[in-house]
Amino acid sequence: MPEVFLIVTIAIAVIFDFTNGFHDTANAIATSVSTRALSPHQAVLLSSVLNLVGAVVTVAFFGSKVSNTIAKLVDFKVGLAVIVAGLVGAIAWNLVTWYLGLPSSSTHAFIGGLIGAAIAQVGGFGGVRWSSVLQTVGGLVLSPPIGFLASALFMIFIYQLARSGRPAPLNRTFRRFQVITAALVSYSHGANDAQKSMAAIGLALVATGHLQTFAIPLWVVFLAAFAIAFGTYAGGWRIIRTLGWRIYKLDPATGMTAQLMGATIIQIATVLGIPVSTTHVITGSVMGAGAPRRLTAIRWGVGANIVTAWILTIPAAAAIGWLCFAVLHTARIG
Repeated sequence: MPEVFLIVTIAIAVIFDFTNGFHDTANAIATSVSTRALSPHQAVLLSSVLNLVGAVVTVAFFGSKVSNTIAKLVDFKVGLAVIVAGLVGAIAWNLVTWYLGLPSSSTHAFIGGLIGAAIAQVGGFGGVRWSSVLQTVGGLVLSPPIGFLASALFMIFIYQLARSGRPAPLNRTFRRFQVITAALVSYSHGANDAQKSMAAIGLALVATGHLQTFAIPLWVVFLAAFAIAFGTYAGGWRIIRTLGWRIYKLDPATGMTAQLMGATIIQIATVLGIPVSTTHVITGSVMGAGAPRRLTAIRWGVGANIVTAWILTIPAAAAIGWLCFAVLHTARIG
């Protein structure tokens, strides 16, 4: 029975990874599609391949620092029921926000689900390492405004640099650069986000005694990388419309800027072992890229709805994780 439940846990982690890629496709390709730098098919294919490469290469050369951070959020040796409940909380919230077309955070959702399940496990708040949670949430909260500021400043620099140029040639140049920046965002997304499901599987292997200390085996790296890549290829067109058109009508220059600044921030966070939300960073970068031209051009109402989803994500996923653990515990599973 424990081996069967381990397989089920790994399968649920893979489903979460798939929904992560499915949910976050827009992060990498919405700006490129909306400015016609890439066709939808080209953008999705590019994004899925670079997601896979980013996940594998980053862990191979820089280690699984993001996974290690996730694993330290809970202050006891978690059982499979906690991991499953945390994943179910994240998957459920991903699907709700996908249906509503809101670019919420898979990272927030998994952290919330795991916290809710851990609280249910110990019957209180003592099972969670709140210092680690606060550090992680700090990175999640600060990264979008950093993306906003970096994109706004870079866009001002672009306007100064290109003020005497002709629009048509400039747009062609920026569209070419957008192909590169879209690849960078996709690579960065795979590097950071795939490590969340790697963490879940690593915790499950420790819980069942297959690993004595937390680590990420090579087969887990490839499993997570392929899952997020296939999820990315499946696409998330509702969210693409929100990021590419509803927040700010992007042009090639603003699209390139949002992607470049967003990818840079995500890469720095990954190297430092900080789990950030690719969705949040790119959304902040999109809004920042549009701000220097005219603040009223940004649809702040859409942004407010997105921020509301951000605020609700951790408590909502925690509630689902808590409920799921209660059901599993009642059924004496895990």
